[in-house]
This record gives sequence, structure tokens and C-alpha cells, in this order.
Amino acid sequence: MTTPVLILPGLGGSGPDHWQRHLLGAVRHAQLLEQADWNRPNLAAWQGRLEDALALAPGAILVAHSLACALVAHVAARRPDLPVGGALLVAPADVDAPGSIAERVATFRPMPLRPMPWPAIVVASHDDPCITFARAGQLAEAWRAQLVDLGASGHINIASGFGQWPLAGRLTALLARAASRRKMATDASTGRHRPGLTGAPAYGPPA
Repeated sequence: MTTPVLILPGLGGSGPDHWQRHLLGAVRHAQLLEQADWNRPNLAAWQGRLEDALALAPGAILVAHSLACALVAHVAARRPDLPVGGALLVAPADVDAPGSIAERVATFRPMPLRPMPWPAIVVASHDDPCITFARAGQLAEAWRAQLVDLGASGHINIASGFGQWPLAGRLTALLARAASRRKMATDASTGRHRPGLTGAPAYGPPA
């Protein structure tokens, strides 16, 4: 894979055995975006770092987990001109829901519901403590994203057993191939191209 990949952890960052760290080691052109303070998230600060990273890695695939999915949604709504190749949004945190972390994520509310200007895939679980599956489906529909049903998989993190996770690599590669096709089409034509995942497989809960 030659398309750059930016890995975006959520609240608290991603520990050493998190699937995002494994993806970082497995993908040649991947970088993990470090934030100044993982435990006191600020949307403006996080967005600034992401914009700076995209300036150095135009066309990158964004691989976000939890609160970082809200970051991507805000960037998509506020800066649709940014050079993003696609977004993999895993276990998005419902920042609009009441709960123990509501005040910590206040700057990320409300969750944007505009269609993403680039292809996106949402991966959701039926027993995620940070979002209901129904709400994840609503977000995927609003963002015009493909929804991947991962069954009962918790918050899709270390606590629910997601260290090595090959599907993350496959979905990232799917987005990268789609981005490459769009770039070739754009290079050959001056027309606009609607975001999409031609021939994208449908995923259901694991057997």
C-alpha cells in the first residue's frame, strides 16, 4: 500500500497492544497522530494537528477510533476541501449522549451529521458501551458511509480483545484502492467524482 495512512486514536490514546498500534506496524506508509493531551481532548487543538498532518500526507486514509471518529466528522463538515482519501471510523463515540465522560468531550458536541465528502466505512458493535448500534447506524446513514456490523464486540478495543485485528488492515486497503482509482480518474478527466466504494463487500457480524 503506497497511499498514506493517518491513525487517529480516541480519548486516552491507544495502548501498545491496541489494534491501531498493530496497524501502525503493519502498514508501511502509516503514521499515528499524537495529540498534546489524550485525556483532556479539545476539538480545536485536535483538528489543528490533523490539518497539519494532512498537509504533509495529502490523500491519506484516516483510521479513527472512538472519539477520533467525531473529530473526522467535524473536519469533514468544516473543511471538506482537505485532501482526504477516505475514512475508516471504528466504534464512534456518541458525544451527544449523557454519561460519565460527557463533560470531557463537550467541545466535540454536537456530532456533525453532514455527508462525508470522501468514502467512509463505519464499523460498529452491538454491545458498545459508548454508542448503541442503532445510533451508529444513524451516523453511518447521515455520513453516507458503509456500515460494517461486528456483532457483539464491545468498544472494539483492547478490553474487548482487539489487539491483532486483520479486518482493520483489509478495510484500510479497500479505502486506499478506492482512493487510487479516484485519483486516476481525476487525472484523466476534469469532471467531479462522487465519493464511493465501487465493488465494496458487505460485512455482517462474524460467525
